[in-house]
Amino acid sequence: MMIVGLTGSIGMGKSETAKMFAALNVPVFDADATVHALQARGGPALPAIEQAFPGVVVDGVLDRDALGELVFADPGAKARLEAIIHPMVGEVRQRFFEEASAAGHKYVVLDIPLLFETGGDKACDRIVVVSAPAEIQRSRVLARSGMTPEKFDNILARQTPDAKKRAGADYVIETDKGFEHAQAQVARLVAEFEEQTQ
Repeated sequence: MMIVGLTGSIGMGKSETAKMFAALNVPVFDADATVHALQARGGPALPAIEQAFPGVVVDGVLDRDALGELVFADPGAKARLEAIIHPMVGEVRQRFFEEASAAGHKYVVLDIPLLFETGGDKACDRIVVVSAPAEIQRSRVLARSGMTPEKFDNILARQTPDAKKRAGADYVIETDKGFEHAQAQVARLVAEFEEQTQ
């Protein structure tokens, strides 16, 4: 099965692009949604997170802000959290592969925000980067509720620069020319992937 990695920095339009692939009947694995599900009320990751970070689970609900502060300030804490979450995400992803294969799909898309940062690109056969000019990215992100220029700069500092992502991509989808333009690019890629996996 061909594995297509889909990534892009914050505000580039990756989530919308992933939905475009899904709308064309391409199985899409959403890494962020999987992590959220693992950490939701009653989620399988909560007991281990509470054990590693006492006090961050309150009445069965993860206090994401409290955990975020701990992890943001301490690389060791980040590594402990990843050691809990990554194997669980891996299990869910493996089931996703098995189900897609059983349904007859020849390729899948992995929607992973930090694909390059985590070395996930090495496990992909093709890499699609979603991109837009920096000023458009900035205006999109700063329009989000609760976002500040400082927060945005902190997030950017932890992400591989867009130019480097583009350089590591097999395909770049540009999202600054409107929804239909992006849709057309996705449709072309799907046609190409279908051909490559015949």
